[in-house]
Amino acid sequence: MAGGLRLRAAIGRGGRTTEKHEGDGATPVGVLKLIRVLYRAGHVKPPRCAVPVEPIAPDDGWCDDPGDPLYNRKVKTPYYGRHEVLWRGDSLYDIIGVLDWNMHPVVPHRGSAIFLHVATADYEPTAGCIALSLPDLIECLAAGLTSIQVIG
Repeated sequence: MAGGLRLRAAIGRGGRTTEKHEGDGATPVGVLKLIRVLYRAGHVKPPRCAVPVEPIAPDDGWCDDPGDPLYNRKVKTPYYGRHEVLWRGDSLYDIIGVLDWNMHPVVPHRGSAIFLHVATADYEPTAGCIALSLPDLIECLAAGLTSIQVIG
């Protein structure tokens, strides 16, 4: 449920967890604050939302290497450390809500790149993120979504 809306969502293939660690495929339990929204210009319009919005570029990535000083941070590619590419070949990252999981402070191995993003057509499990249909994601953001509660 988001702002009174009942929405179908995909979560991590590892289910939900209170003991999140890098690579477990689980979605962390708790209140996850939305801190900013990234979007793929040319694929979608900048979404209306209550947090800062910025376009992603073809060379944007997100470091998921627990031994890297930029772990769980946006990076520019090519990047020497392990990372995921934000400018994907599919539409799953056309809108990315950056959630505050493991951000303040960043703790190595506690999990990275926990996003709110677009779901696949069949709501395939994610690698730990929360995914909604594109229309639902746009609607939630426009309604002023600022956090998501994941219940264990």
